[in-house]
Amino acid sequence: MANVKCLDPGASPLHFFGAEVRRLRERAGLTLAQLGEIVYLTGSMIGQIETAAKVPKDEHIPRIDTALGADGALVRLWEMVKRHRLPAWFRRIAHLEATATEIRTYQALLVHGLLQTEEYARAVLGVMRQDDLAAMVEARLDRQKILARDERVLLWAVLDESVLYREIGGRATMGRQLEHLLEFREVDHVQVQVLPFSVGAHTGLPGSFTIFSFANHPDVAYSEGYEDDWATIDPQEIRGRSLRYDLLRASALSPADSAELIARVMEERYEHHPDPDRRPVA
Repeated sequence: MANVKCLDPGASPLHFFGAEVRRLRERAGLTLAQLGEIVYLTGSMIGQIETAAKVPKDEHIPRIDTALGADGALVRLWEMVKRHRLPAWFRRIAHLEATATEIRTYQALLVHGLLQTEEYARAVLGVMRQDDLAAMVEARLDRQKILARDERVLLWAVLDESVLYREIGGRATMGRQLEHLLEFREVDHVQVQVLPFSVGAHTGLPGSFTIFSFANHPDVAYSEGYEDDWATIDPQEIRGRSLRYDLLRASALSPADSAELIARVMEERYEHHPDPDRRPVA
């Protein structure tokens, strides 16, 4: 007998949706592959929708609803699902980063984790706890491998100017961190912009946030809090965050002018000069 994964419909709205898809599919006497063929998806994708391992696109839902004779019930249910937080496992930042094709992020306080040096990451992660610090730093640096893989993610980072002046880990650590940011100047799939103090009030004042885009499921808006994180695929939320981000990107210095500012702060504030022997970012 095939190993069928047990479902927990009460775990989240997305899990409940998946359980309903499985219930209706089994009632219709269809295998994963058969349903997939009808709605132009793979059987594997159908299985991942049923187990909440993948988030389907809006365009998939009416086809699945029709194929399963749900008479619009799945379409209506999907509208509710989109407005609720994603399951905790799906909100894990490493999963989002590893599966995204594009990451757009605004950072009000810190250099984004994908752009941090080891020393900077250690200072950030060690503020509240020292136990397992080495493992946490290693895990953060391991996430950065997505920037060097063959199918590279496009990372667009807007940093508030205050990030350059916030002395994390001491002057030497900050100098090296800013130098590291400059190493991305020649990397097409990583764009760094600085939002200058002169902008004044801006659309990022509520705090840092990130928008992840994917090839096979909807965009995800993500932000972190003190004890928990928040993620949604609600189209209205995505549109709102996307507008905020576009306005931030338009208000920020160009990547070239941002690099000039980073270099100036690096040398004037931290008295750090580029290491001629330092290897460039791949």
